[in-house]
Amino acid sequence: MDVRFINPFLNGTVQVLKTMAFVEPKAGKPFLKKDSLARGDISGIIGLTGSARGSLALSFSESSILKIVSNMLGEEIKTLNGDIKDAVGEITNMVSGAARKELETLGFNITAAIPTVVAGKDHSISHVLGGPSIIIPFETPQGPFVVDICIGNIVGQ
Repeated sequence: MDVRFINPFLNGTVQVLKTMAFVEPKAGKPFLKKDSLARGDISGIIGLTGSARGSLALSFSESSILKIVSNMLGEEIKTLNGDIKDAVGEITNMVSGAARKELETLGFNITAAIPTVVAGKDHSISHVLGGPSIIIPFETPQGPFVVDICIGNIVGQ
């Protein structure tokens, strides 16, 4: 995977969560993921096409997403419910949009599909391209989440 694609997703994640949920996530060291097991309890997945093809997943621990969505909605939410699932889809969409906007400044034109949300312990994430993906772990005071990116087929490369 081209390293130029990592920072826009990292930056987009931090920007969206700071702006929308008043949460400042701290990024950890990226690593290669070779299985399809999700690293969280609820995940938003979105397909990407255009100058590059692939997919993005955000996978949240229950504790982190409850705090993030509670902050976004201005009320405490205690269980993974429909509002949480809707918010995960919207957060995934916003992170994708912020990353795509940054990638556009690098000359890449990428469009996104409609996000899908999957919840449950030990669920899996199957990326469009299959194969390994890059995980960027994040930590919040309420718990961890990860950005899981699998991008390839870069046009003109």
